[in-house]
Amino acid sequence: MLEHSSQKTIAYSRVIHLSHIVDPQIPQWPDDPPVEFEPVANIDRHGYYLRRISMGEHSATHMNAPNSFDPNGVGIDGYPAESLVVPAVLINIVNLAATNPDYLLTVDDVLGWEKTYGKIPTVTVILLYTGWQKKWSNPDEFINQQHFPGFAPSTTKFLLDRRQIAGVGIDTHGVDSGQDQTFATNQQVLSRRGIVLENLTNLDQLPPIGTILAIGILRLRNGSGSPASVLAFVP
Repeated sequence: MLEHSSQKTIAYSRVIHLSHIVDPQIPQWPDDPPVEFEPVANIDRHGYYLRRISMGEHSATHMNAPNSFDPNGVGIDGYPAESLVVPAVLINIVNLAATNPDYLLTVDDVLGWEKTYGKIPTVTVILLYTGWQKKWSNPDEFINQQHFPGFAPSTTKFLLDRRQIAGVGIDTHGVDSGQDQTFATNQQVLSRRGIVLENLTNLDQLPPIGTILAIGILRLRNGSGSPASVLAFVP
């Protein structure tokens, strides 16, 4: 448990990777730069193994930064270290998303979750488990012509204003519905320097409450985002 004191501790029974393995075949947003690995050195010739990597700032499991939508927003290097260790709750909409790929999380969904698990604590990341992580090995199904579930903008506003959340995360390529070209949830969360995590995996292994996230970013100067190594500490 993360204690609100000068000495903070995390008690956990296991640690789970929430980031996909990165390779050139991963699903990509249309027109994003490809993932490329180029050999630079090998053991036989150089005595060590090294590759150059190239990929977009919003490729694979990643975190977005405010300046990806606001030219005056901070880059990914502007997030304090302490803000990247944060409690999380999980909301499961797998059954709803299975019948409607454009499903958007509603305020009623949130209130229904709270009836079972209690009011969402402040400064918490809301992880939305849609089941999309199982499509990762098939890029066409994962992108699905940009039809995938997400957070309704009104729900995001409710979570920010009424629950003072720290951010949102999802196992699809975007916290916004694939059909939302305004990126309303991204815009709302990032305008408050909140956390936006996309392309997460292994959400099926998390409990509804009690998880602590440790989000590892590349501190790219003025980065619009960063590929992220997200670890879940499960009680």
